[in-house]
Amino acid sequence: MKVTVFSGGFGGAKFVRALVETLGGENVTAIVNVGDDLDVLGQRVCPDLDSVLYALAGLADEERGWGRADETWHALETVSLLGGDDWFKLGDRDLGLHLVRTQALHAGAPLSSFTARATRALGVAATLLPATDDELRTFVVTAAGTFSFQEWFVERGHRDEVDDVEVRGDARAAPGVLETLATADLLLIGPSNPYVSVGPILAVPEIRNALQARRVPCVGVSPLVAGRAIKGPAARMLARLAGGTTPAHVASVYSGLLDALVVDESDDLAGLDVQPIVTRTLMTDSESRRRVAEAALSVPV
Repeated sequence: MKVTVFSGGFGGAKFVRALVETLGGENVTAIVNVGDDLDVLGQRVCPDLDSVLYALAGLADEERGWGRADETWHALETVSLLGGDDWFKLGDRDLGLHLVRTQALHAGAPLSSFTARATRALGVAATLLPATDDELRTFVVTAAGTFSFQEWFVERGHRDEVDDVEVRGDARAAPGVLETLATADLLLIGPSNPYVSVGPILAVPEIRNALQARRVPCVGVSPLVAGRAIKGPAARMLARLAGGTTPAHVASVYSGLLDALVVDESDDLAGLDVQPIVTRTLMTDSESRRRVAEAALSVPV
């Protein structure tokens, strides 16, 4: 079975890893959010792409939930000493990826091309595709002002309640994205924040149109367990913007785009208008990851 999954954030990266462990990397393509991308100290950083890359390469820091394991911070210490911007934490091992990517982009390579190069170099068999090679950025509207995603999420600690999310940029789908959406046996949406992790992918008109015109099922995985987020602001955002934190509220953000939703056994299914697939959705080890992957793959195709 060939599957294509929309991914953003650490939860999405875990789910992509679960699919690869279950199906093999050659059968998995991930379309990854780039709305979070930013330039830090002149370097292009792609947090969601890198989270998936590190997860599949066995390099992710599972304890922190971002970045690389066994990281050191000597470069950042020098940045701080010199009064540079140090609010976005770049570790020494992580920095190497950003340096080479920035060099490639400055030389004219598209992001999708460099991403393929990085997956090969790190021995990742799955295909990772940025949603777009064009400039696409997520902004969060709050009572305190409008901030780029990383300013709100990292620098401000996502403490501001969100009134709206804006995705800015006239973007086309990256090479390979529409082809994989047209040829996959099953489409999946990972347990990522619907507004700031998956929403920017769906803000690319070609991608949303392809998903609406799908001829195979699309299965989502809820990012909440019993109405609560494992980490991050998804529950707060759903409560404020969708009116609640049940599976029905999650599905409402993807109206017309889902055929089924994987939900936790503790969730309230009232009002859910797509097929529920009930399991234990917390992914803490290989067994639990496989359980969630198999639940998502259980829809007949």
